[in-house]
Amino acid sequence: MAQTGMLFAGFGGQGILFSGKFCAYDGLISDKQVSWLPSYGPEMRGGTASCSVVFSDEIIGSPIVTNPDILVVMNLPSLDKYEPAVVPGGKIFYDSTLISRPIARTDVQAFGVPATKLAADNGMPTLANMILVGKMIKETGIISTENIDKIIDKIVSARHQDLKELNAKAIKMGFDYQD
Repeated sequence: MAQTGMLFAGFGGQGILFSGKFCAYDGLISDKQVSWLPSYGPEMRGGTASCSVVFSDEIIGSPIVTNPDILVVMNLPSLDKYEPAVVPGGKIFYDSTLISRPIARTDVQAFGVPATKLAADNGMPTLANMILVGKMIKETGIISTENIDKIIDKIVSARHQDLKELNAKAIKMGFDYQD
């Protein structure tokens, strides 16, 4: 593996930081070196949010991901900002409900998933982020499917225990999504 940089980006309130935390926790329980660095504007909900996650076999020199191997974006401004930074051969996962333009790059793999529409149609309007994470898991293999329930148990807060099953369902929906 050497080192893999992931960047999650979108508006505050879309679950960007939670998505990154989910992936980072897999790194912890899989005995990888891992960093998780959230960043959000002062507005939080509705402002910009991003999250850098790094997995490595060796000590991580910097937690900042400037050239992601994997980009997960949930809005057009984030795609416009970060698409040029993805490494050649990298993978971009985007919410095609909210981003109507195609990926301009031809040297990356792009996966459009209508995550917001799927989430709304299936009674889980706040979990579009986890649908995208499910697709990312399927297409990259960077997260162990065996760890999904353990991660959900650990990172879903006590006051949101009712969302554990829905998170698992959203991940599975993204994992099974075929375009």
